[in-house]
Amino acid sequence: MLFRELNHGKCKTYLLACENTRKAVLIDPVKEKIDRYLAALAYYGCKLDAVIDTHTHADHRTASFELNALTDAKVIMHRRAPAPHVDIHVEDGQRHAVGDIELQVIYTPGHTPDSMSIYTGDRVFTGDTLLIRGTGRSDFAGGDAGEQYDSIVQKLFCLPDETLVFPSHDYRGNTHSTIGEEKRLNPRVSGRTREEYIGLMNNLGLPLPDNIQEVLQPNQSALEDERIAFPTLAKLNQIRQLTAKQVQALLGAVPLPVLLDVREPEEYTGELGHIVGSRVIPLKDLAGRAAELEKFKERHVIAICRAGVRSTTAAAILAGLGFEHVTNLKGGMLDWNDQNLPVERGQLTP
Repeated sequence: MLFRELNHGKCKTYLLACENTRKAVLIDPVKEKIDRYLAALAYYGCKLDAVIDTHTHADHRTASFELNALTDAKVIMHRRAPAPHVDIHVEDGQRHAVGDIELQVIYTPGHTPDSMSIYTGDRVFTGDTLLIRGTGRSDFAGGDAGEQYDSIVQKLFCLPDETLVFPSHDYRGNTHSTIGEEKRLNPRVSGRTREEYIGLMNNLGLPLPDNIQEVLQPNQSALEDERIAFPTLAKLNQIRQLTAKQVQALLGAVPLPVLLDVREPEEYTGELGHIVGSRVIPLKDLAGRAAELEKFKERHVIAICRAGVRSTTAAAILAGLGFEHVTNLKGGMLDWNDQNLPVERGQLTP
């Protein structure tokens, strides 16, 4: 297997390529480095077969969707990833082959709900779940310190001690570690109980990442349109979240709530289906088509998307436009389907 780390900075991108087929995969590519990745692929005579984001990044724009457009490489993310245009959604234990290289998915939520690690051969790519002598933060973007502790201790630390650890970030000049070293020497995890870890992570007091406003929501929505004014995190946090069961109970109310699905049309008619009676206005079109919803300004509007992330953005946009009663379907159509609630498929309601 050909293996290289391509960025040589705090954000890590890994190239893995099968030496027999010359098929390659990039893990956690950064948008500003696309030319470097294409040059490396050409230099090694490889064809990009897949790009993997281990999670939705908050400190840099992903290159995955642009690399897909340039090379037809498949975009792979966890099933809980909020962005549209992901070609392959994967779950815990699933395997994906790139030539003769077999990649195994380990679902490791906690840093974000869609965080996963990729295990192959003698190494594991841990995203921002487990860093070298540290762990990724869990205080925003749906993070959960308890889940992160479980992901590290019950999943990653169950790998062989000699397994090489390659994280998505490093701020101290490290290149890799091992599972055994992190068990012994990682100061955030070693010797701590789950409760102690949660207390530590919930009181780090870290500032938000630089340029988070320009990075996180564009990555969550796969939108490049600079005309879209994304709401601040404070405005997103003001949106009331409703569970799937709560939304279902409201479907018998008078008047009925307005169900606004902000996914792309192919998602609306795709595998997850949509809630009967919902109307679709993709997030990218929402501000320009808000006038279509003007007559519902006094009604209860429930925003819907795949994972409840893009729809929170949509709800905050509508609240900023004067819609007085806007809520969000928490967990989106993923949670709706997981609870076996009724869906409709194949019909697009304008």
